[in-house]
Amino acid sequence: MDGAPNQSLMDALLLRYEVEQFFNHEAELLDSRQFEAWLDLLDEDIRYWMPLTRNQEFGKWQDQHTRAGKDLNWFDEGKFELEQRVKQIMTGLHWAEEPVSRTCHMVSNLQVDDGGEGTVETRCRFLVYRNRTETETDFFVGKRHDTLRRDADGFKIAAREIYLDQSVLLAKNLTIFF
Repeated sequence: MDGAPNQSLMDALLLRYEVEQFFNHEAELLDSRQFEAWLDLLDEDIRYWMPLTRNQEFGKWQDQHTRAGKDLNWFDEGKFELEQRVKQIMTGLHWAEEPVSRTCHMVSNLQVDDGGEGTVETRCRFLVYRNRTETETDFFVGKRHDTLRRDADGFKIAAREIYLDQSVLLAKNLTIFF
């Protein structure tokens, strides 16, 4: 063996790098309030879903989130609903965003799996910091599962599942995007 790296390892590292750069770009768009550009990263049939988190007794911890299509959720939206949220925020008349929020999105512990057929399955941990006015500060911590599709321009987000670690939100609203 000549010591050359295994091609499949190189492909996996390159894919991980591309996904990291995509998520870093997405975070920059959200933190700089470029919401219309962020919408361009979403596939037309996206499902943007965030279940509620429940406190569970020992032995049932895997059932700590509400079920899709059966229970309440924080979000269960498609691209149309996300576009409407952005339009409302961008009017400048959105009470929950006046004054506007300052956010910082951080993504870590990225896991990337090539799903084949031009899709990539990812899992990561996130922390989103938000500050409004002088004293309003919120931290959102959790896990995210994304399905990305590759197109001619790069990746599009086809599905996003957001799992908050908090079972009670102390934030006054959920106008930010994850």
